[in-house]
Amino acid sequence: MHLIPTNEEVIAMLRQTGALREGHFEYPTGMHTDEYLQVALAFRYYEFAKILSVGLSRRLRADPEIRAMIKNLSIVCPTTGGLPIAYGVCEALRAHQVYWAEKETDETPMHFRQFVEPAKGERVLLVDDILRSGRRFTELRNLLESKGAEVVGLAVAVYQPNPTIASFGNLPIFYLAKMSAVYYSNADSCDLCRQGVPVEKV
Repeated sequence: MHLIPTNEEVIAMLRQTGALREGHFEYPTGMHTDEYLQVALAFRYYEFAKILSVGLSRRLRADPEIRAMIKNLSIVCPTTGGLPIAYGVCEALRAHQVYWAEKETDETPMHFRQFVEPAKGERVLLVDDILRSGRRFTELRNLLESKGAEVVGLAVAVYQPNPTIASFGNLPIFYLAKMSAVYYSNADSCDLCRQGVPVEKV
């Protein structure tokens, strides 16, 4: 295992832990795909959680701009599911703090818990286990910037962009592995549906 795990090593870990599955899957959006990746399943195992968190922290520390602000850097994630890697990265980096945003439902706006309030000028790194559409990252970024915080980058264990991924402009994206899957916009356009492959909703 390399100090910063290679793309192949990360994928092998995901397969070994059941986080990466092949088949026929339907997302809540109606999009179909031939792979389903749930990185959080890999974080059930301390050894793999440590490897991924420390590896991502080393990727971040290699960036001179991130390295210069580590002591004052806040790690913020858009879901509680991202907390294991957020805490792991914060610990390995020795960054300033970790907090997260919440949503009551998909239709309600993202918010922070009572007494959690970003400071004006606070430098924030957005962290999660995976980046697909970027929808939650975009909402979290807007929330933070509306309160005067400065988002300096995004960091994820796995970057698996789908066809509808949001644009983050010049904001740097750090990741350990980049993966691609075959996506179909709906059942009508899905080759797997036409082949009669059983579908599993996720």
